[in-house]
Amino acid sequence: VGLTGCASRRVGQVLERRGQEIMVAGQLVHVGAPVVLWTDPGGYDGYRVEKRFAPWDQSEWDKEGKKGPAQPNRYGIRRAGLSDEEFERVRGGGWTLEQLRERVDQFVMHYDVCGTSRTCFRVLHDQRYLSVHFMLDIDGTIYQTLDVKERAWHATIANDRSVGIEIANIGAYGSDEKDPFAQWYGRDAWGTRITIPAALGDGGVRTPGFVGRPSHAEAVLGVIGGKELRQYDLTPEQYASLSKLTAALHSVLPRIRLEYPRDGEGRLINRTLSREEWEGFSGVLGHYHIQENKVDPGPAFDWERVMRGARRAAGESRNVLAGSAMKKAR
Repeated sequence: VGLTGCASRRVGQVLERRGQEIMVAGQLVHVGAPVVLWTDPGGYDGYRVEKRFAPWDQSEWDKEGKKGPAQPNRYGIRRAGLSDEEFERVRGGGWTLEQLRERVDQFVMHYDVCGTSRTCFRVLHDQRYLSVHFMLDIDGTIYQTLDVKERAWHATIANDRSVGIEIANIGAYGSDEKDPFAQWYGRDAWGTRITIPAALGDGGVRTPGFVGRPSHAEAVLGVIGGKELRQYDLTPEQYASLSKLTAALHSVLPRIRLEYPRDGEGRLINRTLSREEWEGFSGVLGHYHIQENKVDPGPAFDWERVMRGARRAAGESRNVLAGSAMKKAR
């Protein structure tokens, strides 16, 4: 079989990526949704140390001198649970998929308060010197900025054991807070739509002429951490891609269970988990489950919608693999 596969390819042949794969420990994993890697044209590269959106002559990582960061990288090595010998192997040659499967068991949901992924990367990379593995734009495009093997800087204590995603959404606000909804949402003949402020141009949205619409026409009210908040929902395109990405991560890193934090009656826990609860949880969770000063992904985020879609996608994938195995057995 190996010889037959090799014979179909020529030495020096350029092999094309199909555009729906993420990178996990150097291996391409199919998602079934549009993915732009950091190596692709139009991608966002979290490995680069210069500022992505600054003029070239002002883009050095330490241009700000003493006010700038202490180091050029915005990410690190997942070290928790590694012996000194294992750390040296990982440091020198990277992770194997098997090693990663033993240690990564959480997928953390953030909203970016930037509205689009291009602005998110500019703020995260150029201004805050932080990182995240994935960004999800309003049209459902998934941007991967780092291999999942890296320790991205997105969720404090969870960074060693988690994968993170920043979802393009302008955020959630209390009644005593000024919100930007008037600049970001408007109405037309078909209902509520996202109106990217003119100063951002097209916002970097990859789909030409895309019109984003929240899944609910009105802002959703909900309580997180004891505070009532209002937020416009994600777009249907975002939910579809997020479910598929969640399923793909679960399939390749099975300790990321297709579950979210629930109480004894099966309801979403809408507060920060205790340290004991957090340490014992494996699955999909929000930034607010980890940090008391956070409320993302917000009250509009439909956890069950994401999980239903992810379970369906993961089940379809298992059925395809099982069917393929049966054919080979025959």
